[in-house]
Amino acid sequence: MPELPEVETMVRGIRSHVINRTIENIVMCRNDFKPISVAPKLPQLRKKLTGHQFVDVRRLGKRIVFDVSDGSNLVIEPRMTGLMVLSDPPDLNHLRIQISFHGPGDFNSLWFWDRRGLGTVTWLEPGALESKLGSGTLGPDALEFDVSQWTECCGKTSREIKVLLLDQKVVAGIGNIYASEILHRAGIHPMRPANSLNANYVKKLAGAVRSVLLKAIECEGSTLGDGTYRNALNQNGSYQNEHRVYMREGQTCLSCEKGEITRIVQAQRSTFYCLNCQQERK
Repeated sequence: MPELPEVETMVRGIRSHVINRTIENIVMCRNDFKPISVAPKLPQLRKKLTGHQFVDVRRLGKRIVFDVSDGSNLVIEPRMTGLMVLSDPPDLNHLRIQISFHGPGDFNSLWFWDRRGLGTVTWLEPGALESKLGSGTLGPDALEFDVSQWTECCGKTSREIKVLLLDQKVVAGIGNIYASEILHRAGIHPMRPANSLNANYVKKLAGAVRSVLLKAIECEGSTLGDGTYRNALNQNGSYQNEHRVYMREGQTCLSCEKGEITRIVQAQRSTFYCLNCQQERK
């Protein structure tokens, strides 16, 4: 579930507590669940990172990138249920990796927690980040995409606009929850071909992307009914209270108070939209 706002919240939550701290050890936490992907294997990963420091922590799309003092990078992709936590994970059974630090600090360890085991932990040698996750692999960050870029990318394809928003090679960071919320804010039907959007709708789309994502970051993401997502200090996000359409199938639209929220499936993902606010245009 973690998308751009949730990953950005994780990065902001852990940054000040791990930067310039010396890495003392890295261990795999014992559990009986599907193992996450770790590359290289733990003994090599421990050897490459122990004794070094994280000099920065940043978000790259929906990934967390740790810049290491030797020029290498540690890249963690939370995917569906991964979390980076400093204390009090949702449960102890799904802890995957513990990174412990030497010296004074409010927290002595950083954990990667993942209920479904879909997350990945990858060390990249100096200079490899660009070839692995640079342009051509990931599109520009959604918060850096401007109207001209939206005009260009939408004009190139007749794909449904909701499907286009989810394509990380086109624009990085937008996931399923926020794609539905963005299109509702912009008044665009999710099945509308991207190249059918006129200049006015492209401008609305660009504005909705920024307003929805920035508000979600301010609210520290969305914690849904399963309670999986938490910030780095085990606190709920609150943007779920701002959702206008997501998971509201059959309910009256909060915006127009006339339309009913309906659900369809696009690219094997659930899409929610208002039948009145987001009418399909032939």
